[in-house]
Amino acid sequence: MSVLSGKKVLLGVTAGIAAYKTANLVRLLIKSGSHVKVVMTPSAKEFVTPLTLSTLSKNPVLSTFTADEDDELWNNHVEIGLWADLFLICPATANTLSKMSNGNCDNLLIATYLSAKCKVYFAPAMDLDMYKHKSTQSSISKLISFGNLLIPPTSGELASGLFGEGRMAEPKDIVRFIENDLSSSLPLNGKTFLITAGPTFEPIDPVRFIGNHSSGKMGFELAETASKLGAKVILITGPTNQKLLSKSIELFSITSSDQMYDQVIGKYDDVDVVIMSAAVADFKPKFVSDKKLKKSNQNPIIEVEKTKDILSYLGRMKNKQLLVGFALETDNEVENATSKLINKNLDLIILNSLNDKGAGFGVDTNKISIISKGNKIINFPLKQKKAVSLDIINNIIELINE
Repeated sequence: MSVLSGKKVLLGVTAGIAAYKTANLVRLLIKSGSHVKVVMTPSAKEFVTPLTLSTLSKNPVLSTFTADEDDELWNNHVEIGLWADLFLICPATANTLSKMSNGNCDNLLIATYLSAKCKVYFAPAMDLDMYKHKSTQSSISKLISFGNLLIPPTSGELASGLFGEGRMAEPKDIVRFIENDLSSSLPLNGKTFLITAGPTFEPIDPVRFIGNHSSGKMGFELAETASKLGAKVILITGPTNQKLLSKSIELFSITSSDQMYDQVIGKYDDVDVVIMSAAVADFKPKFVSDKKLKKSNQNPIIEVEKTKDILSYLGRMKNKQLLVGFALETDNEVENATSKLINKNLDLIILNSLNDKGAGFGVDTNKISIISKGNKIINFPLKQKKAVSLDIINNIIELINE
């Protein structure tokens, strides 16, 4: 999921030949999950039509204070500016840069810019000599000093036929610039999370297995939340019907506890935080038949053995990692969870009780307690698992920042 997903992006288009690229820019912003509105200078309509941008953005394009001279309704620049989570002015001509830096408010775009309370990005586009001119460089320096963010132009062939600096950054690079800037301010930027989810299936024969009722919902929500807050996320999941929304999460699918062990151990040294939310089987058949076991008059005897204790191993091998486990209990909940926290060298343990209605496997809600070292316990009411995931991740962020 892009950090732009759900963001309200106001795109300001000015009268430069590079305006034709804004059609692709709007398409990329919409693809990222953004809500886009476009405001144009009147002269910009000579380079790209409002019909094109309104069709792509799915919103009317605004360019004047009123629709026509007789229209008593006006396009409220204050309201437009306050709507936006971020304002991107692209292409930003020398004329518009000068107006922005000096407060020369003679069109709807500049009026909206002067009313905006959000982050403002600007992507200059002009010929080489215009870009290098001291007046243009002065405008850019002033805008940066105001807190606006420059998306630098590139070097290339210009509309005049010259080759040099002043070419507007490509739409995909503009989107990437904004995504990187937004990500840099997120609390988990630079952190790598390893999260496990779902059940494991331990084979009895080619048809049957020992498993559990875990749906993987909690682990998937944790992965989505961590990713949205800036973390690089590796998700290792057992069999599940859950789907990821974020395309940036690295997904590995496994079936058995041995496969889970191999994947987790292989990636452990390179991560900062591990959340073991998967319901890994405690036992597996000691012998696996290569043929389907037939029914008979005698009750079959399936000898089982313990699976590898992944969490214990991680606790013993821990160096820089912050390690979080889950405990699903039916009795002596706090005592058992606290014992697991200490014995497995965890930093946090998330306690679920099957005695709590609405908690546990296969439902969209959960009721948890978070237990940390020193027997500090935080109890939470029943919530949607998306909200629960945020409670857990926020507690992890507090530990990271200690």
